[in-house]
Amino acid sequence: MNNAIQRHCRFVHGIINCKLFQVKLRREVPHLILINNLSISFGEKTILKKINWRIGDNSRIGLIGDNGTGKTTFLRLLAGEIEPDDGRISIVPESVIAHLPQDLVELGDGKVIDYLRFSVGLAVLQEKLEAARQNISESEEGSRELERRLANHEKLEREFAHKGGYEFDSTAKKVLRGLGFSTSDSGRLCGEFSGGWRMRIALAAVLLQMPEVLLLDEPTNHLDSESMEWLEGWLRDHRGILVFVSHDRRFIDKMATEIVDLSRGEITHYQMGYERYLVEREAARERLERTIGDQRERIEHMRRFVDRFRYKASKATQVQSRIKQLEKMEIFETDAPPPSVNIRFPEAQRSGLEVITASGISKSYGDISVFSDLDLQIHRGQRTALVGVNGAGKSTLLRLLSGIERPDAGEVRLGHNVKRAYYSQESAGNLNYSHTIWEEASRTGSKITEVEKRALLGAFLFSGDDVKKTIRVLSGGEKSRLALFKLLLSDTNFLILDEPTNHLDMNTREIFQQALLQYGGTLLIVSHDRHFLDDLADRVIEIRYGKLYDYPGNYSRFIEKRDEFLRREEGASTGKPESQSARAEKPIDDQGQTKDRRRQEAEERNRIYRKRKVFMDRIGPLETSIAESEARRSEIDSLLCSRSVLSNSARVKELYVERRAVEDKLISDYEEWERLSETLESVN
Repeated sequence: MNNAIQRHCRFVHGIINCKLFQVKLRREVPHLILINNLSISFGEKTILKKINWRIGDNSRIGLIGDNGTGKTTFLRLLAGEIEPDDGRISIVPESVIAHLPQDLVELGDGKVIDYLRFSVGLAVLQEKLEAARQNISESEEGSRELERRLANHEKLEREFAHKGGYEFDSTAKKVLRGLGFSTSDSGRLCGEFSGGWRMRIALAAVLLQMPEVLLLDEPTNHLDSESMEWLEGWLRDHRGILVFVSHDRRFIDKMATEIVDLSRGEITHYQMGYERYLVEREAARERLERTIGDQRERIEHMRRFVDRFRYKASKATQVQSRIKQLEKMEIFETDAPPPSVNIRFPEAQRSGLEVITASGISKSYGDISVFSDLDLQIHRGQRTALVGVNGAGKSTLLRLLSGIERPDAGEVRLGHNVKRAYYSQESAGNLNYSHTIWEEASRTGSKITEVEKRALLGAFLFSGDDVKKTIRVLSGGEKSRLALFKLLLSDTNFLILDEPTNHLDMNTREIFQQALLQYGGTLLIVSHDRHFLDDLADRVIEIRYGKLYDYPGNYSRFIEKRDEFLRREEGASTGKPESQSARAEKPIDDQGQTKDRRRQEAEERNRIYRKRKVFMDRIGPLETSIAESEARRSEIDSLLCSRSVLSNSARVKELYVERRAVEDKLISDYEEWERLSETLESVN
């Protein structure tokens, strides 16, 4: 009894005196992954053969390779979801391994926050803790049963703190906000969200597990640029092993300190970032080709010698020696370089200078206003990227400009001789599902040859007998690629593209990007691939809070100028002076002139101050209440360590009831404090 009480007291005081995130720093030993002779095949196709690899602690590995080489299979093997045919994977016992698959995850029908609690093991743990507290209050004083139940409660409390249970809801909401969700979304049902948003919820669940081994398969597929930047910041602070697959070149370059190239069932390890890897890979390929060339010359020389002197007795020994050398020789091989494909758009007819003009356009869906009174003009030859957070209205604006939908107010006017074409993920619905891929590809009206058409289909990942498949049996991604293929060969001079690279591998993205750079018409594009936009766009338009902001230059310059602009806005709200150079570089707001904007900004600052004060007046008393509740909780925990209190089972039960009430109030106050703090941030 005494030992149990002392142990319980030490534990409770440990919880009181530790920050919860300090408790979560639990990695006491290095986490390593040892892979020995790992092999796996599917049917007659060998995916991995006798892989040996040691993944060190805190490794950040970008796993790359062509489609179908086994990257996803490799991640599933590391996650323990499938078993290898041969070999083994050894991971430090009790390591937390979290895996984000590429395919849509089943989340159930509950609330988002409940799913997140369940995914990290807190939901069941909370139920066990409540039952343990109830059992302690019902235990007989001095009994062995009380000692056992105190020990069990201690274990559960430690595990709960270990998983960050006391601050979980607050942390979960921060992660959700970073991934683009609003404050209220945590209370919504998972089934209310689209597939892309459900994948974001699954990503949040993986991150919140604070794993020692984090495995991510295409984590950026459903993220906008802002969410990707937030994810990159989170992953930079991740303590443990990170292995990921991505087709986003900039994401790989920012996150990976090591590159592992998976090809022909084997891995090649590069201790470097992605850009250096590209240079080293090309140099290695050139060295290998020279080696192969030298080897072929040597083999040919030996074969000529054998053929010439095979039946000459005086050369018999030398002939046999060369035959044995040929039999034992390891033949060097290299992957065939990707086929050289040049996507050529049909010659674009010259349009008028003003390609499209939107004047005062507005759009709402029910009671939700997406934007109102927008003005936009695009000129001939411009390559414009439209950016903004998910839900800002990018796709809606593209649909209005493409003529798919009509604005509620205002008008959209096409310029002289403009032939526009629009691509979105829904474009796959325009295919004839009874046709084969080849039949559909042949109905583009393009004059390219059959050989060129097959090469181009191959670049879009349709090769060999694939072209004989009927469209109805294709996956959603395959249909989208085919729809994009058809669009590229149509007669246009104004392309409007909504996320065209979503289903393209890295090589095809490069080919597609080069084609767009050579396109003779005008381009308006939405894409979350920052490298793709950086080399392509010469103008960036950001849609933010229902307004358009115009930034000349590529995507990198947009990021630079946007951050400067936001800092200036923040400085304006605090009354800091703005430099002359900063004023000269301020982005263009399509909504008004400089004088009116300054007056509006002054009015906005005053409005923000008044609104902030309302919330600050509520936060102050709330923080006082939280401090008092935390103090009372600590006091109760100290009382529960007192022998005199523990000898009185009625008093113990009373204290546990009060502690639960205090804990419930704290959780409610924490949530309210978090909500008010987030509101303050949004007011800014």
